[in-house]
Amino acid sequence: MITSKKPKKQRTSSLWWMYLPALLAVTFFILYPFFNGLKISFTNWNGFSQSYGFVGFKQYSRMFSDSNTWLVVKNTLLYGLGSTLFQNIIGLAYALLLNQSIKVRSLTRTIIYLPVIISPLIMGYIWYFFFAYQGGALNDILVFLGLEKINALGDPTLNVWLIVFVNTFQFVGIAMIIYLAGLQSISKDYYEAAEIDGATGFQKFIKITFPLLMPSITINMVINIIGGLKLFDVIIALTGGGPGYASQSMSTFMYDLYFNRQDAGYAATQGILMAAIILIISLSALIYFKRKEVEA
Repeated sequence: MITSKKPKKQRTSSLWWMYLPALLAVTFFILYPFFNGLKISFTNWNGFSQSYGFVGFKQYSRMFSDSNTWLVVKNTLLYGLGSTLFQNIIGLAYALLLNQSIKVRSLTRTIIYLPVIISPLIMGYIWYFFFAYQGGALNDILVFLGLEKINALGDPTLNVWLIVFVNTFQFVGIAMIIYLAGLQSISKDYYEAAEIDGATGFQKFIKITFPLLMPSITINMVINIIGGLKLFDVIIALTGGGPGYASQSMSTFMYDLYFNRQDAGYAATQGILMAAIILIISLSALIYFKRKEVEA
């Protein structure tokens, strides 16, 4: 029986057709909006009118001289890097604990992961009713204990950390699951050999667990950084970006510029800056941790 094989070129060409749907989706939903936003950033468009004028680099000059820009960039970095740090530390701690043979392990995993399936906006409102100055559960507890109420959401030095806390609380379950998968893929032979050599639990973690978890760390770091840097829903629900611009992120600042101030050209400029920050930080993290995987 004679079988015919397709030439290598023909097989490669067939594979490209399989990539086409994904390439079209990326083009229409990512590349086109990005380049359209880039064009708008050079205009004075208000977001609604049919006509607008090109103003060159005026919006970019305005952005870099705007004190609010640096405030929202600082907040965005805090939300992104702060959430990433806490989600990974707590998520890894949960994973190490739940990788042991303990009772109600499956139930505990489910409880920790449960907040992930709730809408971030709903999660924000849930915590809003806990931290709210009037009628909030936290202040009701403080009054019951004979203490003074605190305006946690109205304090500019505190509310940004509350946003980091809520974002960490909601998405730490994702980090936990990824770390659990990484831990369960490590062969027990390594630990048995280390025990024979007299290694302590800490030494086993440093020399075996941590290096072999580097792929999981890479995934978690990049996902958490991107998610934290584009944080929006939780901020809207908890503080609305206030007081003033104290807790605004770049996402909420763009929303305010476009819909409240009808300043679409300037909003697009902020969007380009935000995209550049996310791209630079996430790619830097990816390259750094990928190198650590190789070294491990």
